[in-house]
Amino acid sequence: MQAFASNWTRPYAMGNPGRPYAVADFELLTTILSALMWRKENGSIRMITDSVGERFYRSLGLAPLWDGGISNELDEIPYTVDPSTFWAAGKLYALSHVSAPCVMIDTDFIVWNCLQPQLQGSALTVIHRETLTPEIYPSPDHFTLSSEYQFPLDWNWSAPACNTALAYFGNETIRRTYLQHAFDFIHAVRGRDKLIYMVFAEQRLLAMCAEASGIPIDSLSTQDALFSRDQQDFTHVWGFKQALAEHPQLRETFCRQCASRIRHDFPEYRDVYAHIPSLRKYF
Repeated sequence: MQAFASNWTRPYAMGNPGRPYAVADFELLTTILSALMWRKENGSIRMITDSVGERFYRSLGLAPLWDGGISNELDEIPYTVDPSTFWAAGKLYALSHVSAPCVMIDTDFIVWNCLQPQLQGSALTVIHRETLTPEIYPSPDHFTLSSEYQFPLDWNWSAPACNTALAYFGNETIRRTYLQHAFDFIHAVRGRDKLIYMVFAEQRLLAMCAEASGIPIDSLSTQDALFSRDQQDFTHVWGFKQALAEHPQLRETFCRQCASRIRHDFPEYRDVYAHIPSLRKYF
C-alpha cells in the first residue's frame, strides 16, 4: 500500500523565531519507527515536507528512510494559511499531492502489523471516531468566517469526527471532495484559535463530507481500545508528548525502548542512527 507522512515546518518557525529547525529526540525516534514498520508490514512510504524539512532530514542521513522519496511540495502552501491556527494543514496539502488509494499517517503513529485485510475494499478508513465534545468540536456559530462562506446544507453536525492519525482513502472522489471543502473552510476562516479550526478542517469535516457523499466510514479501532495496554497493533504518541517533554527520566526510558526496537528489528540501520547527535546515546 502507498503511504505518506508529512511535515510542515512553518508552524515551528512561527513559534520559534530565529531558531534553526529541530525535532525532539523522542519525536525523531517515532518518525523513524513509523516509517520502518510501515515498510516492513505494509508497503511503500514517502515523506512530503518543505525545503526546511527536507534539508533537515537529509542532513541527518534520514532521506533513505522513506523508500518512496522525500520531497518539498509543502513550500507551495499559501502564506495566507495561518500556521498557528492551522498547524496540521501540511497533512491536507500533502494529501492533495497523492491520489487514492493511499494511506495518510502521522509521524508519531506506528503500525506494528499488516493492515491489508482491514483496508481491502474500504472507501474510507480512519483509526477511530471521536465524540463531539463541545470544547473541541463546537457548534458552527462558534467559528468566525468570511461572510461569503456557507456550510453545506447537507452536512450532519451530529456525525462523530474522524481521527486521522491514520486515514486510508480508497476512493478518489471522497479524497477530492474532502480536500475541496477543507481548503474552502481554511481560506474562509477569519478567527484565530489553536484547536477548534484545525480539528474541524481535518477531522470533523471529513466525517460530514463522507456521509453527505454516501461514503461509509470504517474504523480500525476505538478511542479507548487504541490506548489500552492490551492492544498490540498501534502506537500513537500524541497524548504522551507533553509528559515526555516534561519528565527527563520518562523521556530517557521511552527513547531507549525505541532505540532497542530499532536495533532488534532493523539492525542494518543501527549505525546510521547512532551517528545522529541527539540519538547517539540511545544506541
